Amino acid sequence: MRPSWPKQATHRAPQGGPRAHLDAARAIAHRRAMIPIRDHNPSLRTPYVTLTLIGVNIAVYLYSAAVLTTDQALLRFYYDYAMIPARLSGGENYSGLATAIFVHAGILHLAGNVLFLWIFGDNMEDKMGHIPFLVFYMVSGVGANLAQFAVDTGSPIPTVGASGAIAGVMGGYLLLFPKAKVDIFIFLIVFIRILPIPAWIMLGLWFGLQVFNGLGADINSGGVAYWAHAGGFVIGLGLTVPLWLRLGAGGWWQATDFHPPHPEARYPSSIPVVKRR
Repeated sequence: MRPSWPKQATHRAPQGGPRAHLDAARAIAHRRAMIPIRDHNPSLRTPYVTLTLIGVNIAVYLYSAAVLTTDQALLRFYYDYAMIPARLSGGENYSGLATAIFVHAGILHLAGNVLFLWIFGDNMEDKMGHIPFLVFYMVSGVGANLAQFAVDTGSPIPTVGASGAIAGVMGGYLLLFPKAKVDIFIFLIVFIRILPIPAWIMLGLWFGLQVFNGLGADINSGGVAYWAHAGGFVIGLGLTVPLWLRLGAGGWWQATDFHPPHPEARYPSSIPVVKRR
């Protein structure tokens, strides 16, 4: 069967066809004022799984951008590989819960997810081990998609992206390294600067925004899948609890003073405040 774009989605889509509808540039514009660029928490071994996941996400996006040049081809691709709640409710395409994790709707959508995965994924892989981290990532991503599905089981709008899985990584990171320093690039109207803040502040604010925006979002329109983000975060934090307990739970926090258990990374001096006129 040849899929057609659901009327409900098309009605709310901007001009430019399905790629324009799913393009996340507008949806992530609110992040631009405060963007994490790195942490001060070096990993002690090469994060092969994190690097592979980044490579797969980039490869899938490049394929979709280069090969799927017509609206109909793109529709077919999303129909087959996105998570579409209405299809799940009809007993179809359960594989979309997993494949959607590797599909991105635009270059900014991809870039944002790759950045967050690179910052937080290596440390989680370092603590969990390569294969356990891969399982953790996929379970967080599938669980995040199920959380979005639960919000509106009849929605015909495709959900794509690694954000839910990466939210799980962020939830686990919060539990293990709450006071790890994260450098935030602040871009406001009058100045630009890099500011190091504890991970618990950055991640706590991020999670709070997902819940707040999710409560106010129109679930019948396109945009950000806030409940996938929030659900993935909670799932990832929960999946990390057994590791945290093995490390000593409260004793781990006390021994490390909530910081990573190794010297923090040193970077050149942050850029000075730059005022714009």
